[in-house]
Amino acid sequence: MKKKPEKQYVIDVLAEESWRLFRIMGEFVQGFEEMSDIGRAVTIFGSARFASDHPYSLLAEKLAGQLARSGYAVFTGGGPGIMQAANKGAFEAEGRSVGLNIDLPREQNPNPYQTDSLSFRYFFVRKVMLVKYSTAFVVFPGGFGTVDELFESLTLIQTEKIKPFPVYLVGSDFWSGLVDWMRDRLIGDGTIDKDDLNLFKVVDDVATLPEEIESYYRNVNHGGFSVP
Repeated sequence: MKKKPEKQYVIDVLAEESWRLFRIMGEFVQGFEEMSDIGRAVTIFGSARFASDHPYSLLAEKLAGQLARSGYAVFTGGGPGIMQAANKGAFEAEGRSVGLNIDLPREQNPNPYQTDSLSFRYFFVRKVMLVKYSTAFVVFPGGFGTVDELFESLTLIQTEKIKPFPVYLVGSDFWSGLVDWMRDRLIGDGTIDKDDLNLFKVVDDVATLPEEIESYYRNVNHGGFSVP
């Protein structure tokens, strides 16, 4: 096969990068336009791999229903597992159930419990949308994606790139090892401050979360939460 001249190759690469930039811009524009009227919203993160009858799935479904009845839209990543459970809870409570789906080769098929559904090619665009329109994050047990979203939000709050908002980690059995590691290694080695552990709260009972989130904003409590 005859090779392209070097100059033509460079032009083709630049054109491909330019079109990628337009796709990224298009996803941002679509997200901003379709979510501009969302109002108050809580994002629920968690594993895509839990079955619908898993205890954490049932807990996410219950919480999402409570949030919807309290006037909050519920955001998820739009897929199965915890995401589907949360969308189902909000949907069946006749609330606004938003799925911000990501195109993946495996696992990520949009669940059927969405009143609003957007699809993204780029993870970082989806994360911007979740942070921009969320009133609080509730993080159930999950894998790499869930942990990535958790630390992204904590980094943005810690560095004051966004206004602080409540971040809950649901399931002390699941998260306690990570919290211990942060306390022992990150604080111990001086890579974060002790007060940074107040940026989130570990909970097992989710029944009071809608009231706590509402109270947080009524009292403008920017001091964060205390970790048990």
